[in-house]
Amino acid sequence: MTIEANDPALSIASEKPTSLRPILEWIARRAEPVVIALAAILIGLALFSLFILAVGKSPVTLFQLMYTGGFGSWFSVQNSLSRAAPLLLTALCVALPARLGLVIIGGEGAVVLGGVAAAAMALPLAGTAPVFLTLILMAIAAMAVGGIWIGLAGFLRHYRGVNETISSLLLSYIAIALMNQFVEGMLRDPASLNKPSTRPLPAEYMLGKIPGMDVHWGLVIGILACIVSWILMEATSYGFAARIAGGNVRAAQIQGLPVGKLIAGFTALAGSFAGLAGMIEVAAVQGSANASLAAGYGYTGILVAFLARHNPLAIIPVAILLGGIDASGGLIQRRMGLPDATVLVLQGTLFIVILFCETFYGRFKIFNPDLWKRSL
Repeated sequence: MTIEANDPALSIASEKPTSLRPILEWIARRAEPVVIALAAILIGLALFSLFILAVGKSPVTLFQLMYTGGFGSWFSVQNSLSRAAPLLLTALCVALPARLGLVIIGGEGAVVLGGVAAAAMALPLAGTAPVFLTLILMAIAAMAVGGIWIGLAGFLRHYRGVNETISSLLLSYIAIALMNQFVEGMLRDPASLNKPSTRPLPAEYMLGKIPGMDVHWGLVIGILACIVSWILMEATSYGFAARIAGGNVRAAQIQGLPVGKLIAGFTALAGSFAGLAGMIEVAAVQGSANASLAAGYGYTGILVAFLARHNPLAIIPVAILLGGIDASGGLIQRRMGLPDATVLVLQGTLFIVILFCETFYGRFKIFNPDLWKRSL
């Protein structure tokens, strides 16, 4: 008995097994970062539970309070969203250079200097210039200073061979010292006695709230920055060139790509986002530049970026999650008698586990369609 090669029944039967393969491949490739990130979070929480048990407290109670303080009510949700706003921008300070293979951890320095620059810009304008113009100029000043500060780390990396991780971290300490010098010196408001700060912004010059929510507009700015960053990295020639340079610098140079300009440009852009976070803290939260600018948002942004695998869109939900954890710190301190730094211990534990789990990417056959049997 012979079977015709053009038999319709045979062609349909042969297409059925392979019809779902493109869909499965698409799911598998995108499921890996989600599954590994969730596994890292669960492992980190399990290890943190051992720490809580060691100090004689209940992990179950802790996690219940963490949920209540971060997302258990509308008030808690709004508090978490407010805390997530600067994390969106400081995470971009890490994520954008990471696409070029750079590890920038100095966003804290850009945040504090951006806040000081914004406050300094507002001093001669508040009360005389229009509100919108003043806020725009404050944002430009903050982004310029933050961009220069982090761009300096990129410049040193490419043109002088200085490790960007070390230089950006050391620049953060210098930035905090400069902030203290300005706030306690030439920019200090004489009326600020116990806590040195710049002259406070008039109420009408503060960044307002989103209608219907007790959350400032910094959240919207941060989300828009993430969306724009994703478009830049995924849908423009500059983003494509950055990914090529991040994958293989030598190959990028051979192809004639301006690697030095890419490094300097993307690190400056990353720093400008962190500087903008400082401006938002001044114009929406603090009302002036003071020591509270060094609240650790730059360091938490590192955890957000790594947990999001440096994907600007994934940064949005991760920042909200970490903002909720941070918002629950006060409740944990009051109800369980634990120090407020307990949340920092959790963040450190998560960061270590996430770095450890980085070694598992590409090792599981289920997430690599190239290793699947062709009959699937």
